[in-house]
Amino acid sequence: MRTRTLGANGLEVSAIGLGCMGFTMSWPPFLPHDESISTIRKAHDEGVTFFDTAEVYGPFTNEELVGEALEPFRDEVVIATKFGFDLHSNELDPSGRVQTLDSRPETIRAAVEGSLKRLRTDRIDLLYQHRVDPNVPIEEVAGTVQDLIREGKVLGWGLSEAGVCTIKRAHAVCPLTAVQSEYSMWWRKPEEQLLDVLEALGVGFVPFSPLGKAMLTGRFDRGARFADDDYRSKIPRFSPKNLEHNVALAEYVRSLAEAKGTTPARIALAWLLAQKPWIVPIPGTKHVDRLEDNIGAADVEFTAAELADIRTHLEAFEVRGARYPELQESLTNR
Repeated sequence: MRTRTLGANGLEVSAIGLGCMGFTMSWPPFLPHDESISTIRKAHDEGVTFFDTAEVYGPFTNEELVGEALEPFRDEVVIATKFGFDLHSNELDPSGRVQTLDSRPETIRAAVEGSLKRLRTDRIDLLYQHRVDPNVPIEEVAGTVQDLIREGKVLGWGLSEAGVCTIKRAHAVCPLTAVQSEYSMWWRKPEEQLLDVLEALGVGFVPFSPLGKAMLTGRFDRGARFADDDYRSKIPRFSPKNLEHNVALAEYVRSLAEAKGTTPARIALAWLLAQKPWIVPIPGTKHVDRLEDNIGAADVEFTAAELADIRTHLEAFEVRGARYPELQESLTNR
């Protein structure tokens, strides 16, 4: 596995990471505990060194799973986790997700202590604020994390789904290692401002949902429908009308894969890797065969002409529908 570097402090990680949320949240059915442990450890065996979790995933159960799985080789991996939601609140959005934010200093410290215990470790390699809390100045958040870094409990930090002004303010207090946000062939908003800002600041970028919640893998065909309890059924761009249009992008990615003798997932991930050398996508999966497919993207390369042609096609295609339900979207880009 090739490696990449996030941030000016030189956090070295595998070029492809593993988003672990789906083992315990959003994408049922979930694997038996032992199979989940085995899959995470298989990722390590295949060269993945970058694992992403959060206290809100479960809540708490995802960190416990990741901590148990990675404990035998803790010093060989980089663990990222997140704070920022009020996990004592009963306010949930229609998809069943925690909606209330809390990034007060005392809450951050309590979250870190809990994460350290669940992850079975003495330090968090990369700590993100999961969503920007408008009630707590980002300078106060950055100062609290800076103190945790001085204490050795946190090694580097970042923001998730933050606006560029907030990123600049946070970085001025305590330099950021990475910013996490959605980015893929079918959600390219980071290209408008974010990527330029991160490059100027020397901050790494970690795209989640790099496969468009499986859309870009070719998993869904025209006419696909989702059960009422499926998270995708609540996402506007997966509504029947929008999906019927949007699947054309997945068909285009499939055609690229066929021409290059590879898979759609590898095309989508390799395209992200080709955008900047400091981009590290974290596709999520619970299955070993898909894990191996994703990892193989690190070996797929494009010529300058191929990238230019892909860019032309992407800019000519309009993806229909929002990427989040309205309440979830309202927590982003602050």
